[in-house]
Amino acid sequence: MTTNPPPTRDLVRVFGRIGLLSFGGPAAQIALMHRELVDDRPWLTEKQFLDALSFCMLLPGPEAMQLATYCGWRMRGTTGGLIAGGLFVLPGALVVGLLAALYAQWGAVPLAQALFLGIKTTVVVIVLEALLKVSKKALHGLDRWVIAGLSFVAIFAFAVPFPLIILAAGLYGALTATGSPVAPAPPARPARTLPTVLTWAALWWAPVALALATGQTLLAEVGLFFSKLAVVTFGGAYAVLAYMSQEVVQQQGWLGMDQMMDGLGLAETTPGPLILVTEFVGYLAGANAGGLALGLAAALMTLWVTFAPCFLWIFAGAPYIERIAGRPRLAAALTAITAAVVGVILNLSIWFATHVFFDTVTRGQVGPARLPLPDPASLNPAAAGLALLAAGLLWRLKWSLPLVLLLMAVAGVAAARIV
Repeated sequence: MTTNPPPTRDLVRVFGRIGLLSFGGPAAQIALMHRELVDDRPWLTEKQFLDALSFCMLLPGPEAMQLATYCGWRMRGTTGGLIAGGLFVLPGALVVGLLAALYAQWGAVPLAQALFLGIKTTVVVIVLEALLKVSKKALHGLDRWVIAGLSFVAIFAFAVPFPLIILAAGLYGALTATGSPVAPAPPARPARTLPTVLTWAALWWAPVALALATGQTLLAEVGLFFSKLAVVTFGGAYAVLAYMSQEVVQQQGWLGMDQMMDGLGLAETTPGPLILVTEFVGYLAGANAGGLALGLAAALMTLWVTFAPCFLWIFAGAPYIERIAGRPRLAAALTAITAAVVGVILNLSIWFATHVFFDTVTRGQVGPARLPLPDPASLNPAAAGLALLAAGLLWRLKWSLPLVLLLMAVAGVAAARIV
């Protein structure tokens, strides 16, 4: 940890500002933290920041939030980590919770549906942009292209579970790694790590156990599902969205496809990690089943089991970061997982686009594969036109995402009135 840590009040002030300004996804959030913590003040060195970032990218969960937690931990231990990680998430969580409550009350109003049409078409463009960015970074070498292609076919045509795809890619990367380990720093003592793991594991699972013990079936199901999601969310939120969406819509039946797309659009407009869309899903699952009180309880359960594991990973692993940074097998596993994520995001792009642009989408058997089959007669020309407009504003004119989302919401209302 830092020998001359900043005062706690400065930590609160800086990470409070980061939490309020953390729009634009993990790349923008990480850049903001770098400017605040490395460039503007001597709290971390460049190497410390980059080693921590590499470690966080190896972990499941939102890497930007985990990086913030680590930076706080490095400066003021567990208290600093809780301050930094909590302030990174809290502003966005409050906004998403409020928007979810408003949406549950007013989301079916025609005006709201028109607003969300513009937002949903923009989300399709955003996911495509994420696909392009990740593929440029990940697909270096023939084997990485093969991993991406196999991952896409596996999840798109055969519905292979996302966690299995990630596990297979990581194992391939680790087993085919080359290079010698860098001389590691002395490790932290395991005697200190075990109590940390046990404490945070107990805190993580305590509300789920309480829900099971008190017969709160829905809350227990929500806690178990999003706990599982927290363990497999490698490669950023976009990578796991298709898996999550299919599960909560088709398997659990907690909300509809239109509601899922609307929730993603809302999460894109708020500060904090995109994975906060899980809070929206949790709230609607509860509200649809039992009204406001159950909605709030389900949202809190979702937030807890989504982010408590992040604190566990960081507080247990932070003392080992310098040692892990010298292990080539871990780095190779990460690059293979990132390649697999390209295929998963491609599946997500197609899946979202078909449900936004077509009113009727069924699944048909084509040999051993089951494929989504949109009905050409159900094409929504307004949605297609709005998507082209969003692509022009984001890719051609380079307008900021919050501004484009606002303009596209207005454009959705205009398109609905014209039609």
